[in-house]
Amino acid sequence: MLPTFLIGLREGLEAALVVGILVAYLRRIGRGDALPRLWAGVGLAVALSLGIGAVLTFGAYALTFEAQELIGGLLSVLAVGMVTWMIFWMQKAGRTMKATLEGGVDRALTHGGIWALIAVGFVSVAREGIETTLFLWSMVQSLGDTPSALLGAVLGILAAVTIGWLLARGAVRLDLRRFFTWTSGFLVIVAAGVLAYAIMDLQEAGALPGPFTSAAPLDPATGAVALGWGAFPFGWAFDVSNVVAPSGAWAAILQATIGFMPRMTWLQVAAWALYLLVVGIFFVRGLRPRKVAGARASAPGPVVQDPSVPTLTQQGAV
Repeated sequence: MLPTFLIGLREGLEAALVVGILVAYLRRIGRGDALPRLWAGVGLAVALSLGIGAVLTFGAYALTFEAQELIGGLLSVLAVGMVTWMIFWMQKAGRTMKATLEGGVDRALTHGGIWALIAVGFVSVAREGIETTLFLWSMVQSLGDTPSALLGAVLGILAAVTIGWLLARGAVRLDLRRFFTWTSGFLVIVAAGVLAYAIMDLQEAGALPGPFTSAAPLDPATGAVALGWGAFPFGWAFDVSNVVAPSGAWAAILQATIGFMPRMTWLQVAAWALYLLVVGIFFVRGLRPRKVAGARASAPGPVVQDPSVPTLTQQGAV
């Protein structure tokens, strides 16, 4: 429940801030009459996200096992790609997000009709909604405990909506930069685990070589799929199922947080490690300018606001 709650909270708060910026701007320019069109676009985006989730959940029942694993693996890879893109997009575009959204509203009001503003609300929220739907669906598939995982996601989204409303009302203050930095780091780790599970799905579907295909190396003594260094690259990397029960609580916690599974293939381990290494390096590099700016702001002497560092108001929370 905890990982899906945090994902729902993080992605939901991001969407809530986007909607808050749009609503506040329309009210500030005296165009409250356009709010119904904006909310119509937001509603369509939410409906699309829920529809995609329903299709993914119930549509798979009519497929063969291999087809389910193939589609599940490909969608999980897509979800990881979208989440990774969103993490770096927030690092670069977060500072200008408010101006970009307001510019879109201005163009819709000036040059577009009723559908233009609906499109602004739809596009602004649909991106977050589809990404969240795919990522949560992938996590639910990997965790297996569907009710708890879905409950965590719903609670996270509800908490995000509440916090977004309180921020808009000025009833609560939140360091959004720090919040999104920590949660983005958490998402990098979770995404690595989802990618590892996607590799397993694709191996089970036969789309990638592994223990379930003829490419699997065999142990000459037992005839089973080889384990350890001798099984590289298409066998099992390790198997600690006798220590960490696959259906136990520890296995669920480790898989949901860091992507660890009691039994993993070499391709899974390689994909997990490579993703963390590459994405982690670029993510940390993206934090460096902000750390420097923060150090300057905390230095003794007169405090001068760095125009490149967004305030809470610039991020649209107030």
